[in-house]
Amino acid sequence: MEWMNPSVLFAAVDPIAFCIGPVCVRWYGLLIATALLIGAVGGCYACRKAGIDEDDFLTIFMAMAVAAIIGARAYYVIFNLPYYLNHPDQIIAVWNGGLAIHGGLIAGVFAMWAGCKYYKIRFWQLADILAPLMILGQAIGRWGNYFNQEAYGFAVDKADVPWAMWIDGAYRHPTFLYESIWNLLVFFFLLWLARQLFTREGEVALSYLMLYSVGRCVIESFRTDSLMLGPLRMAQVMSLCLIAGAFLVLLYRRKTGKALFRNKKSL
Repeated sequence: MEWMNPSVLFAAVDPIAFCIGPVCVRWYGLLIATALLIGAVGGCYACRKAGIDEDDFLTIFMAMAVAAIIGARAYYVIFNLPYYLNHPDQIIAVWNGGLAIHGGLIAGVFAMWAGCKYYKIRFWQLADILAPLMILGQAIGRWGNYFNQEAYGFAVDKADVPWAMWIDGAYRHPTFLYESIWNLLVFFFLLWLARQLFTREGEVALSYLMLYSVGRCVIESFRTDSLMLGPLRMAQVMSLCLIAGAFLVLLYRRKTGKALFRNKKSL
């Protein structure tokens, strides 16, 4: 049937979900909003069990969301600076895509650290609560790349890669799909890890950083639109740094006794 032809199916993809009068809502923004809503609701539930004030959490969460979007966009713009210097009107056009997760992660973690300091919440306790929700949000958000027809891989022969998708005039590696699936696997692993007696405070969050980075480092090698730092793919450089850094922090916290046993009420 014609609708099953990938060239027809993907040609029909509309980045706009719906319009209300002159205002149009894009799938990219709708999926990000969905991920944030799930994070807020799930975080409130987990914080209630852990004895953390929900209003304090929501304030921190909203600050993190704003900081993450600004940081993700700033990171992307910086590594595409020549283009944005010539098109300054596009700097704030986040609805067209162009949010770099590593920039959002850096800004979001800083906002969370500041919020934890202000409300006297243990940083690693809140980080463990948010880590599974963050990776789930990333799994959802990656489908925004599908609707925007971005973040895909290089062209391949359909016979060699049967799951290849028809994007931008060729069959390509659907790297957004790869990352979405990997993130879902990490999400379920983190839920399991959070319930184990041997897991110490902070280790769910650190495992998130390591496991996400392993997948991102591999999947990035298939992409055609990587942010570059000279000859290096910036996402792979950041991923390797996060893997090494998170592993060293985990070892340090274990050896120095700083890794507390988790509050079982939060599981």
